[in-house]
Amino acid sequence: MKNPLPRRGTVAFTLEDMLIVIVIIALLAVMILPALDHGGGQRINCVNNLKQLELAYRIWSGDNNGKYPMHVPVLEGGAKELMNSSDAWRTFQVMSNELGTPKILYCPEDSARGSAATNFGDGLKNKISYFIGVDATISNETVLLSGDDNFLINGSPVKPGLLEVTSNTPIAWDSSRHVSVETHFWLFKKKTNWGNIGLGDGSVQSLTNPGLTNLLHQTGLATNRLAIP
Repeated sequence: MKNPLPRRGTVAFTLEDMLIVIVIIALLAVMILPALDHGGGQRINCVNNLKQLELAYRIWSGDNNGKYPMHVPVLEGGAKELMNSSDAWRTFQVMSNELGTPKILYCPEDSARGSAATNFGDGLKNKISYFIGVDATISNETVLLSGDDNFLINGSPVKPGLLEVTSNTPIAWDSSRHVSVETHFWLFKKKTNWGNIGLGDGSVQSLTNPGLTNLLHQTGLATNRLAIP
């Protein structure tokens, strides 16, 4: 009579094996999850800031004959004469009551400016992340009213001052603020720069470079004048 086959011993994970598996899973999560998130939380914060900013413009115009500060003379409480100067940022000082807090003017992903201002004093000048749509009016819903100011023109970052943009201007976003990363598991595939633009109708659009170019064709203006703080 043949001897029966020996029974195979039961294989079980030791505590050491389990710890190794947990460490591997944790490492994979660290590599995968940040890439999959694409900065979603910060994106929402920036969009909310711009919506609150647009609401502040609306409220201010309601008390000033339907005009934004960019179209009301300084002597009447506006900022019209400042639009072509380095003091265009004072537009937000004019709207301080409507804004409530200077934190609205700072994008959480704006690493160049570091942090939000704590008040509406002169220190606000270097803590503003958003441009001012100089020609925005309450009646034009497609005009550029506000948005991220981290533009490139011909590959060079824009400087503070008046920026004139046409539909043919070679404009793009730089990579200092919002960047999406397309991934396959933990392998990076492609990085895409994008930004947020607030329109006259109160909406905010998140746009890649092609989307930004297309939007400039839809504003109804031959030249879009943007004040960069």
